[in-house]
Amino acid sequence: MSITKAELQQLLNQRIMVLDGAMGTMIQRYNLTEEDYRGERFKDFPHVLKGNNDLLSITKPNIIREIHEAYLKAGADIIETNTFNSTSISQADYHLENIVYELNVQSARIAREAADKYTLLTPEKPRLVAGALGPTNKTASLSPDVNDPGFRAITFDELAEAYRLQATGLIDGGVDILLIETVFDTLNCKAALYAINELLEERNLDMPIMVSGTITDASGRTLSGQTTEAFWNSVAHGELLSVGLNCALGAKDMRPYIQELSEKSWVYISCYPNAGLPNEFGQYDQGPEEMAALIEDFCRSGFVNIVGGCCGTTPEHIQKIAEVAARFSPRIVPVLDLSA
Repeated sequence: MSITKAELQQLLNQRIMVLDGAMGTMIQRYNLTEEDYRGERFKDFPHVLKGNNDLLSITKPNIIREIHEAYLKAGADIIETNTFNSTSISQADYHLENIVYELNVQSARIAREAADKYTLLTPEKPRLVAGALGPTNKTASLSPDVNDPGFRAITFDELAEAYRLQATGLIDGGVDILLIETVFDTLNCKAALYAINELLEERNLDMPIMVSGTITDASGRTLSGQTTEAFWNSVAHGELLSVGLNCALGAKDMRPYIQELSEKSWVYISCYPNAGLPNEFGQYDQGPEEMAALIEDFCRSGFVNIVGGCCGTTPEHIQKIAEVAARFSPRIVPVLDLSA
C-alpha cells in the first residue's frame, strides 16, 4: 500500500476525491479484434476470447496502462483495476478460471505503476489504486429458472471462495483499496465482505473497503429487491471506508438515492453514475458538461466524498467532474452515537 487507511481518511476529510471513469467504454475506442484479445500467449486457445476485457491486462497491457494514465491526467485520485470480471465464476465463460490469480496481480500492477508515476509528478496529490471486485454473473438470492424459484446457480461459500482468490491477487499486486462494486445482489456482496475480512485478518492488514451498489430502475431497488436503506443496513456491519452507488442510472435519476445514503450512513459516500441512460443503440449521449453539472448539485448539497463515472464516461467526463469537485467541501461524516 502506498497510503495508510488513516492517511486516506484524512484526505477524504479535506476534499472530495475523484474516481476514474469507464474502462469498457475506453476499450471500445480501440476496436480490438479476436487476435488482439488472444495475443501471442493465447493464439491457439480453443475458445473465443473477444469481449474478455480483463484478459487485456495480460495480452495488451499497454492499452490498459494508457487508459489508466488518461484518467490520471484528467484528474482522477483513484483508479480502478481492470478486474471487474476477474473471478473464477465470471472467467468460466471464457474457460480461463486457471489464470484468475494472475489476472488480478497483473491488473493491479499495471494500475499501481500508473498511479505511482502520477504521484511522483504531483506528490501533494497521491494517486491510489482500488481493486475492483464485480458482482459476478451469478446471484445467490435469485433463481435463474422461472419454473424453480428455489434453485440457485451459486452458493455463498462458492462466491466467498472466488472473491477470496480475487482479493488475494489484488492485494499481492499492490492495491490500496478493495472496491466491491455494482452490487445488484447484497448476498453476493456479503460473501465478498466475508472473504475479504477473513483474508485481511489472516494477513494482519487494515485495508480500506468500499462498497457500491446499483439501483436498477425507477423503483429505487436493487435487482434482488432491496431499497437503498435496506442495502445500507445489510452491509453496514462491514467496517467500510465508504458506501455508494454506481451504474444502471445516470446522475439525475440517482440523486434521491444518494441523498438517502448520505443522510443514513455513517461512512464516506461514493457516487459514480453512468453518463445518463443508454439510447436505443446502447450508447451514452450525456456529455461531460451536462454530467458535471449534475455532479455539482451533489457536491453543493453535501452528499458526497468520492465522485466519478461509470458506463459511458471518459477522461473528458472525469476532467469536468474533477474541476467541479475541487470547488466544494466534502460531506461531513456524522459521528455515530453509540449511547442512544
